[in-house]
Amino acid sequence: MNAINTPKVPFYQAAHDEVSIFEMAQANQLPMLLKGPTGCGKTRFVEHMAARLGLPLNTVACHDDLSAADLIGRYLLKGGETVWVDGPLTRAVREGGICYLDEVVEARKDVAVVLHPLTDDRRRLVIDRTGEELVAPKSFMLVASFNPGYQNILKKLKPSTRQRFLSVGFDFPEADIETAVVTEESGLDHDRAAALVRLAGHIRNLSGMDLEEGVSTRLLIYAATLIANGMSVDRALEVAIIAPLSDEADVCQALRDLTASVYG
Repeated sequence: MNAINTPKVPFYQAAHDEVSIFEMAQANQLPMLLKGPTGCGKTRFVEHMAARLGLPLNTVACHDDLSAADLIGRYLLKGGETVWVDGPLTRAVREGGICYLDEVVEARKDVAVVLHPLTDDRRRLVIDRTGEELVAPKSFMLVASFNPGYQNILKKLKPSTRQRFLSVGFDFPEADIETAVVTEESGLDHDRAAALVRLAGHIRNLSGMDLEEGVSTRLLIYAATLIANGMSVDRALEVAIIAPLSDEADVCQALRDLTASVYG
């Protein structure tokens, strides 16, 4: 008998009731919006839930030039013939999977026009170029995320878009949960992972320093991975935490002083 290889579910440590909310949203064909700072686990959460539910995942990293055509698809020249190629949103609708729009506020305004019919009771995707009108199957789910801390007057979700989604806030985990995540993802022992999490807490509580955001859980995992593989703590903190957080010499020195006080 041949063994069946079951895809591994990416590790995710729930902080509150986000897992049950996601499952209920997907079961009831409701779109979901995740709000929170960079590197706090939003993307990993979606990857975890897609694997948990056994659904294909199409992830789109949104940017200033991302247009509706990039999501829907376009005609391309292949082997001397012009053929239609589905974009990630169209693929997700056809497959009945999840389409995850990471940092959706970065996309061009015409993207919202495409999303609206998919986020109400119509659940339809109109492809003008081919004349198709796809009805999303029950398993299809639209998930979007954004970082409220980076919003400005030119880039923010309009109420007409926001109010089409369930919305769940994400933040950096409590210390015990974050320590468990860092330990699991990096292979570093619990005590040294806990020290990194304590350092992160101090950095996040800093005021009056030129930091757009505190250190992310992702950066803690990077630092822990380097330490677990033999790099000195000082060097790992420099390349994985201090340098990524700022280019300002005085800010970097203040962070070095803080790490020295935390690590004694």
